[in-house]
Amino acid sequence: MSRLTFHNTTLHLILALLTGLGLGLAYSWFISPVTYVDANPAILRADFKDQYRVVISASYASTQDLARARARLELLGDPDPAGELSAQAQRMLAAGQTFEKARSLAQLANDLKQGFASIPSTTAPFTNIINTPEINAPQPATETHVEETVVTPLTTSFEQTPLIPVSAVINTPHPTASATPIPTPGAPFTLVGQDTVCDSGLQAGLLQFILMDARRRQVAGIEIIVTWSQGEDRFFTGFKPELGNGFADFVMQANIIYNVRVVEGGAFVPNISAPSCTDPNGVKYSGGLLLTFQQP
Repeated sequence: MSRLTFHNTTLHLILALLTGLGLGLAYSWFISPVTYVDANPAILRADFKDQYRVVISASYASTQDLARARARLELLGDPDPAGELSAQAQRMLAAGQTFEKARSLAQLANDLKQGFASIPSTTAPFTNIINTPEINAPQPATETHVEETVVTPLTTSFEQTPLIPVSAVINTPHPTASATPIPTPGAPFTLVGQDTVCDSGLQAGLLQFILMDARRRQVAGIEIIVTWSQGEDRFFTGFKPELGNGFADFVMQANIIYNVRVVEGGAFVPNISAPSCTDPNGVKYSGGLLLTFQQP
């Protein structure tokens, strides 16, 4: 075989391969593209998984079917479904969405952790039929007296407050308190307690918050801002309801000074840092702080 013939054969082979590749791509992309049918939700993109969780939590808020919600979340393949729900709720709030939109995600996360469904608020209307006789004017003796009965419906509704696990209630009980109290409008939160927490069982440098209204009922949905020299973090109370509706936390790093501000009312606590604690063996470790705020 001559050198020219070999060169032509190689060129034809390369052209054939390129032609075949082009035809294959054209067929798979335009003529008969791949269509996914009954695909597993675990292969969805992260943003589609977020939408999937929103739909699941909205359905759960309506039906309170915890087993079905858990089964649906398992299809996403998340190692910690409750943690993913809480993280997504925080992301929604950080993106500027309202607390009400993220509440269903947080509630589902809490119910997954505690293992039972919260009792939904239900409205049970009923109607009492009251027969009110109409008093007629005197009629001649020859006419028959007839009493007309007027049916007057009386509609009354009752709203049932969702039950909270005993472990989640750490504030003073109140006979008419609801599960998620609303803060007193316009009243600022003030710092009423700053306690050092030396517990080796807790995460090092854990900064905990408890926010209460004037009746010492914990309040959810209050934004807290923690700032330091290199950054800022924003979060809300109420996303760990198993620890209390007014609870929130933040992990401090050693040797860093933090400033804390409660957005509603503007309470400001400067120069916060992780305290040093000592265990029974004399080993030092970073402790935590508990800041308690209350409305007057």
